[in-house]
Amino acid sequence: MSIEFLRIGHKVINPNKIDNIIREILNLRAQGYNQSEVSKKLNIDRAFISKVESIGEVRKGGKVAVIGFPVANKSELKKLCNKYGVEYSFLMTDKERWEWLKSKSGEVLINRIMEIVNEVRSYDIIVVLGSNYRINLIKALLNKEVVGVKIGDSPIEEDIYVNPKRLESVMKNLVEG
Repeated sequence: MSIEFLRIGHKVINPNKIDNIIREILNLRAQGYNQSEVSKKLNIDRAFISKVESIGEVRKGGKVAVIGFPVANKSELKKLCNKYGVEYSFLMTDKERWEWLKSKSGEVLINRIMEIVNEVRSYDIIVVLGSNYRINLIKALLNKEVVGVKIGDSPIEEDIYVNPKRLESVMKNLVEG
């Protein structure tokens, strides 16, 4: 990797050094250090750390998970989730759903479902794309804030195309409050 220096007036600037420091700030913050601790550890003004976070902020608020099946346009919806900074998405087509279920024994399946439930419980808001039955079942299992997006009546036995604008509207409301 070549290091390019920039001349700004009488100063010579190393952009790689700036990039490395910003990455270190973000890594420490992601590890749970507060801004004051990072400021002391790196000998950087706390206000700078706050500004760096503001510049890179995708959204405010709690952690969001999106669960949905069976969806026809899984990759399109995953891209939308990434755009809005969704930390966890579990989207499957009908074929993937049945392959996933059939590939596990009863005990393994139950354990994996419980692991997923436990993992998703750590999120503040869960968006569920599914039938009313599935949405209500997930609300009861998680006992959390669940935003339901009904894509069909239960049982849904084929892939459903979910209009990305519909999910984007939900995501915008979560992001912008």
